[in-house]
Amino acid sequence: MEVTDIGNKEEGKLWCRKPAPGKGVLLTVGRTAHQTKIRFLHATFDATGDSFLAGDHHGNIYAFDISRNRFRLVQRTGQACTALAFSLGRTTEFLVALVDNTVKCFDKDTKQLVSCMRGHEGAVSSISMHSSGRYAVTTSADTAQLWDLDTFQRERKLNVQQSVGIQKVFFLPHSNTILSCFNDDSIFAWESDTLVCKYQLPVPDYGPRIFYKTFAVTRDGKILAAGGRSNLLHLWRLDPKELVNVIQMPAQVRTVRQLEFLPDSFDEGASQALGVLGQDGIMRFINIHTSKLLFHIGSHSDAITSVTVSPTGRHVVAILDNGSISVYSIQSLTQDLNKLPLPQLVVTSGGASNQEQSNLKAKVQSETAQRQTKNKGRPKRVQILAPSAGSTVEDKENQLPGGLNKKRLVALLKTFGEYPAKYRMFVWRSLLYLPENYAAYSSLTDKGPHSAYLALHEKYPIKSQKLQRGLQRVLSASAHWAAIFGEVEYLPLITFPFVKLFQNNPMVCFEVVATVLVNWCQNWFDFFPNPPLNILSMAENILAHHDKELLQHLVDCGITSQLYLWPLLETLFSEVLTRDEWLRLFDNVFSNHPSFLLMACVAYLTCCREPLLLCCQTQDFEYFFHHRNNLNMEDMIKEAYWLMSNTPDDIHPRMMLSDFTPLTKGQYPLFNKYPEFIVEYNKREKEKIRQEEMEYLQERQAVSTLHADLMERQAEDDAYFAQQELLQKAEEQRRNILTQEEARLTQQRKKLAAMKRELKMKELQLLDANKKRLHKHQQDQHVSQIQTLDQEIRRKMELREQETAEALQDLEMQQMELEIQRRQLQQQLCKEQLHVERQVVEKEQLLMKSDKKEEQLPGADAKKKAEASQPGSDSNWQRDATKAPPPPPHVDWLERRRERLAAFDRRTLAEGDRLTDAWRDTAGREWDEVVNDRARIMEWQQSRPATDTIGGLTHSPKPASSGATPKQAGRNMVCLNARSPAASTSTNFSLDRGRAHLDSKERQLIKDIRDLRQRLLTRAKEGSVGPYQSTLTPRATTR
Repeated sequence: MEVTDIGNKEEGKLWCRKPAPGKGVLLTVGRTAHQTKIRFLHATFDATGDSFLAGDHHGNIYAFDISRNRFRLVQRTGQACTALAFSLGRTTEFLVALVDNTVKCFDKDTKQLVSCMRGHEGAVSSISMHSSGRYAVTTSADTAQLWDLDTFQRERKLNVQQSVGIQKVFFLPHSNTILSCFNDDSIFAWESDTLVCKYQLPVPDYGPRIFYKTFAVTRDGKILAAGGRSNLLHLWRLDPKELVNVIQMPAQVRTVRQLEFLPDSFDEGASQALGVLGQDGIMRFINIHTSKLLFHIGSHSDAITSVTVSPTGRHVVAILDNGSISVYSIQSLTQDLNKLPLPQLVVTSGGASNQEQSNLKAKVQSETAQRQTKNKGRPKRVQILAPSAGSTVEDKENQLPGGLNKKRLVALLKTFGEYPAKYRMFVWRSLLYLPENYAAYSSLTDKGPHSAYLALHEKYPIKSQKLQRGLQRVLSASAHWAAIFGEVEYLPLITFPFVKLFQNNPMVCFEVVATVLVNWCQNWFDFFPNPPLNILSMAENILAHHDKELLQHLVDCGITSQLYLWPLLETLFSEVLTRDEWLRLFDNVFSNHPSFLLMACVAYLTCCREPLLLCCQTQDFEYFFHHRNNLNMEDMIKEAYWLMSNTPDDIHPRMMLSDFTPLTKGQYPLFNKYPEFIVEYNKREKEKIRQEEMEYLQERQAVSTLHADLMERQAEDDAYFAQQELLQKAEEQRRNILTQEEARLTQQRKKLAAMKRELKMKELQLLDANKKRLHKHQQDQHVSQIQTLDQEIRRKMELREQETAEALQDLEMQQMELEIQRRQLQQQLCKEQLHVERQVVEKEQLLMKSDKKEEQLPGADAKKKAEASQPGSDSNWQRDATKAPPPPPHVDWLERRRERLAAFDRRTLAEGDRLTDAWRDTAGREWDEVVNDRARIMEWQQSRPATDTIGGLTHSPKPASSGATPKQAGRNMVCLNARSPAASTSTNFSLDRGRAHLDSKERQLIKDIRDLRQRLLTRAKEGSVGPYQSTLTPRATTR
């Protein structure tokens, strides 16, 4: 079988040499990366059946081409796959379901992602393709979805209740029908286009529930097989929709994991072979019509987890439990099915035992495939081969069970030197006429292990537990069969080679060993418990006859037959020969007379005479006969045959040993060719010794128990005293530690006190420094505040001066405006006066004309004279004025004009008073601010200690007396600028002096305003009094 490890290679060959035809397993593919086994999970075939895909649990998808002997990596998905399927429409594309619940389509040639289909909430367990290749059904535990592979869109979705669950959904071949099986074992058929339920398959109500887990359909879509948690298989025929057959698998199958029909090129899709994968990892192929087992693949050591069958039926790919892939050839596995069946032989003689055996074979069904007969209802004919009349006794002796002929086998053996390895066990069973006494062997094994071999593993330790148990089973059965075999010490050496050969069939192994003991160990136990001196003497006589020189050398060296012959016989050459050499030797031993074994011993000595002649010491001979040596097995066998034919009859062992006698059928023969009294005596002595040993062991056990108790008590006492000593030492150590700790704590306290004092001193220093720094900071703040106040006072004084200057400018502007208005009024008055004068002149002219007219009248002269006689009398003027007629209209206008001027004068005076009051309020507020600042400074000076040192100068402020006037208080106060060390004495000024200056300036401004008002009034009066003063009223003149 070819084993290929692809490792990390992306492409390469599957096998270096093409497998020979006839092999069932073509190759096994595994993958190992960084000394870690990487397991393959799923595989699927393409439509041709010569190429398949396989995905491992690392997410790598490989394409294997069996016909081209190539493999290559087609995709790295990065996730483990849960299902694989080839696209039937586009042969280069394939679908892979990943653990992230997605189904992706890749192109294996371009290695490109074609599409990604999402929609499942659980892992996708299977992918089923429609025969047209256009549609695909993906199944998870909760839903099944129908996809259109042309557009990669979901066409339909089958939802079920969570309590029910979906087991599997798949397409029927060459049909639009979808079969779905649910967890409650219900099976429905749906139309893929409309998802309309077409029918439901009947499930039997009787018998145990199967819990369907796996399904398979023939290529023609007519038969459905289902299996689950049982060894029963249900077969439905889908045309009539009925259950047609129930097949029961062997008892070894308890659960069916997978079902696969095996396609055949000549059955037109109606497959008859069904592969059934059981929980034991073996896939058995059966005929669904005859229920016969055809063949099987896999084993318990190489268990199969899943299987994929090619569409053509030529190959089967199996994923093994160890993660590797095995590729099987169906042609090689089914080649025995095409052979003609062997004729069945019925033995006509032999009595009741033969009849019983014949009946047993008729009941037990063979696992070999049988050709189905055309006439199903007819009984099978059994051909009886009776011996011919001309057969001789020799032919009867040469006839072996199973249709073999001993004479032909011996001829074949002499030609090839050995029997074919494939048929060796069968030939041996035929040569030894094994009776296969199942009942007798079971009665022996039911007695359990023999007391003589209970401690076999101590004397003969074997690595394999299976071989150890097999050896113990065979030896115990031999000891129960004959008592002497429980006393023979070299019996394990004789039995072990046969146990290794027949480890899977312990009954055959026991019968082979029993046959060897009965025939080839004749007379070995006559001198028990000593070696068989009579047998050794026979071999020594043969050696003396054929090679006296070698025998003489052995005698001269003091080597007896017990040293150079007995090691070969008691181990049956297993120590000095290899496995193949030993098998070749016993092919000849079992094919000849029992004396051939002694001839083989002598032949071994003669073939090794050269190294033996060189040996002189006993240790060299012992080593030689207990270890393997360089030997030509073919020459040794030829030498043994030469000795058989050329040894004289008087010394030939054939004359002293009986011919071959097979074991009897039904019950094994009685074996008593040994000194029974010695064996019984040894048995009794051994039993006595065993009893004494048991008593001794019991006493020893009791003594050991007492000793153990004593030792335990002594150990407890020692532990107690040791514990007390440890406690005492620990107490002393604790006291010392406490003393040291107290001393250390005292030192630490002293250090801590010193550190505290030092920290206190540092703290005081820091506090003193902080206090000084704080005083300095406060002094700096005070100085900066005083400087800020001085700057604020100067700024406010400057603002006050600016405001005063602006007020003066405003007054001057108002004065100028008033002057301009006065002049305008004067001009207007002048114009009006001229106009009035003109009117007066005109009126005078009119009056003069009227007077002239009156003078012309009589009495007018006397009246004029009377008026002229009193021109300066005030009383007359007033009287005349009172008596005078009302003034003319222009006199009223002048009066109103004078009133407007008087009102304007009053408004001007009121505006001047208002400006004066505003200036006084502003000055008063500034003065209040200055007084408040002075009060705050005085309070701060009073709150300071009596003596304050700033910049090295000492002063004590004197509070002003309560009865002092503000001017006196101002004169007694210290100048603010004198407190600043940076100020010059030449620039110092007094706030009182500034206040006096402001007061004087204020008085001067008020005086100027009054003078201006007086001038305005005077001018107004002077403007109103003129040549026409006589026309003014007394009230106007007074103003």
